[in-house]
Amino acid sequence: MVQAAILGYGTVGAGVLQVLNMNHETIARRVGDEVNVKYVLDLREFPGTPAEKILTHNYQDILDDPEVGIVVETMGGLKPAYEFTKQALLAGKNVCTSNKELVAEHGVELRKIAREHSVNYLFEASCGGGIPIIRAINESMTADEFEEVSGILNGTTNYILTSMADEGKSFEEALKEAQAKGYAELHPEADVEGYDACRKIAILSSLAYGKHISYKDVQTEGITAVDQADIAYAKALGLKIKLIAKSSRSEKGTWAMVAPMMIGSENQLYTVDGVMNAVFVKGNALGDAMFYGSGAGSLPTASAVAGDVLECAKHLKETIRFDDTSEAMELLAPDEVTVAFFARTDASEEAVKKVFGEVQTIRLPEYPDETGFVTSVMTEAAFAEACKAVGGVKKFIRRG
Repeated sequence: MVQAAILGYGTVGAGVLQVLNMNHETIARRVGDEVNVKYVLDLREFPGTPAEKILTHNYQDILDDPEVGIVVETMGGLKPAYEFTKQALLAGKNVCTSNKELVAEHGVELRKIAREHSVNYLFEASCGGGIPIIRAINESMTADEFEEVSGILNGTTNYILTSMADEGKSFEEALKEAQAKGYAELHPEADVEGYDACRKIAILSSLAYGKHISYKDVQTEGITAVDQADIAYAKALGLKIKLIAKSSRSEKGTWAMVAPMMIGSENQLYTVDGVMNAVFVKGNALGDAMFYGSGAGSLPTASAVAGDVLECAKHLKETIRFDDTSEAMELLAPDEVTVAFFARTDASEEAVKKVFGEVQTIRLPEYPDETGFVTSVMTEAAFAEACKAVGGVKKFIRRG
């Protein structure tokens, strides 16, 4: 029998215990052995729950138990998750996690420790909730050279932008609704400012390209400045505004970015609405592929964590190969990145076209004092210079 312990009995931790218990027989058949949760670590009490009889308040109980071969870390944050994870790996225990903050900050170090002790540090649930994207990159597409990874990687922001577009709500109204429904935290900065998506695209891109991309180097913008005027222009152009996390690799170099973008129906992410997430990848052999599913929630995320538990149970003393390294990926400077832009200006169409050339312009009757326009693909630096030359450019959103 394979014994496991769960650190943190919150939404995800409780879901992992439920999945492992609910699908106990199926898991045993697929692993070739039973997987049992021996401990749940938490500071709180949980009377009347499945955790009640296996609850411990002392991490040392887990660390010192030689029977425990798998530790499931669902605590979130860096402290004490980092120390607990490191101690478990050093003790020769496998660790599975949904903690994207920890993976983004210390993943390289923790995977190195895991390799040195012939165990695993797995994190399928860290990037897309229940979407099995990491295993696909690491196992199913290993013959491909990746050219692009992009996605809608945050259900909170996707729900807010969908609500703004479909129901005409302001950002503030849509955020309050998301909080009331449990889709957004009381302090939602990590989501709405793009930090959550930034960590996820850094992790995915590092695995796809085989070199480490630090989330600190990813240009990141949130959705707090998106307003109903932007939504109106997007609709008039047949587009939607989404918070897109994207990295791309070409002969010119590699870049990574998180930002609101206007996308059209030609983009595979166009139909991803509400709290759903999706990840798009492009390989030089496979071509285009998209992975779609629930990016959050107790059971979807727990399903991904439990999948890692099964992998660890099959490879208790054998490290699963990852194409990763501590070698840093050098990224293009943000000014060198080439994209198209939508902008709003109170300058005349003639002034815009004089600087930007033949661009697509749009006027909306509800905003009679301004002009919207879509540029051709250009560098961020060239766009900034052109905006200075035109004057009066008050807002822009990239055209994805």
